[in-house]
Amino acid sequence: MNPKTILITGASSGIGAALARAHAKAYAKFGVTLLLWGRDESRLNETARECRALGAEALTESFDLRDAPGFVTRLSAADAKTPIDLAIFNAGLGGTVAKTEFAESPERAQAIAQVNFVAPVAGASLLAGAMAKRGRGQIVLVGSISESYPLPMAPTYAASKAGLRLFAEALGLRMKTFGVAVTLVSPGFIDTPMSRGVTEPKPFLMDADKAARIIALKIALGARVIVVPWQIRVMRAVTDLLPRGLVRWVMSRV
Repeated sequence: MNPKTILITGASSGIGAALARAHAKAYAKFGVTLLLWGRDESRLNETARECRALGAEALTESFDLRDAPGFVTRLSAADAKTPIDLAIFNAGLGGTVAKTEFAESPERAQAIAQVNFVAPVAGASLLAGAMAKRGRGQIVLVGSISESYPLPMAPTYAASKAGLRLFAEALGLRMKTFGVAVTLVSPGFIDTPMSRGVTEPKPFLMDADKAARIIALKIALGARVIVVPWQIRVMRAVTDLLPRGLVRWVMSRV
């Protein structure tokens, strides 16, 4: 079934904007409405213009996901107005701890945890219940390959994505009997504003629009886990076979 209403958070730029364009192109002829949410209003409006040029209807809302209660209220109202068929929780905060600092500031750690974990978990939980009552729907949670690694330069980021990975798996098991699909997307390094701020090596860097096309296709096919690019999927499979102590030893020297 082709989704009629698609929500994408973090649609201002990067993977979110690329996913918006990919879904606009794929579903415009079916009368899709894209709900594009993000923090940067001007860039969000630009994404919406690109999607409308592809033939899709695009509605925007600009706000800060660190306000989790406000996010849930907005989401509830949007779903009550027009039931959401596909929700892609993509918004995220990244960044690494400077070598001159001992640790992340508590304010930064809290912001990362709120945007990367609390908001998507709360939002997915809300829509999971609504979709289960309707007997249909798909929830997509965009994590990161960092979920598999204890990154000393980004501990809260890695932890938030690891938590999201387990949540997606658990929610998927719970929703299976209600006709609601749950998909976890775990990108490697994608050429986005967030990744450009990373000074460490970025192996297998992938173009955002190319990654979005692959992700959108696999979402449509109902994949439970999506890892892009394929080299990162292989790398993670190898890592999972290694002793955890060895992984920690390698990460401590990055």
